[in-house]
Amino acid sequence: MTTNCSQLKMQSKDGKFYKTDVLDTKGILRLIQSIPSPKAEPFKLWLAKLGSERIDETFDPSKAINRAIAVYKARGFDDAWIEKRLKGILHRTKLTDTWKERGINEPIEYAILTDEIYKT
Repeated sequence: MTTNCSQLKMQSKDGKFYKTDVLDTKGILRLIQSIPSPKAEPFKLWLAKLGSERIDETFDPSKAINRAIAVYKARGFDDAWIEKRLKGILHRTKLTDTWKERGINEPIEYAILTDEIYKT
């Protein structure tokens, strides 16, 4: 397998900066898939389970919402905060959909509009 590695200058223990091969998340997951080792098998099984769950969520989005609620609860947020957060996501999606319908396409444009909202 060939990966799309980039190089970043990262500081080593000696304090100097050296170019180091790096991968984004997708690249790391692809690399793990290619490892022909029994030690990698548990991680591959976990990735397959996650992939299956996400595919299930595309057919039943309520599963994704329930997962988000469970994650927020596990992090200690109360039901009122979770409800406010989910409503905020819904409102933000409606707002950005409206912007998109009116021709806003570039991330910088969304950033400018969002900044203006927060200023007021």
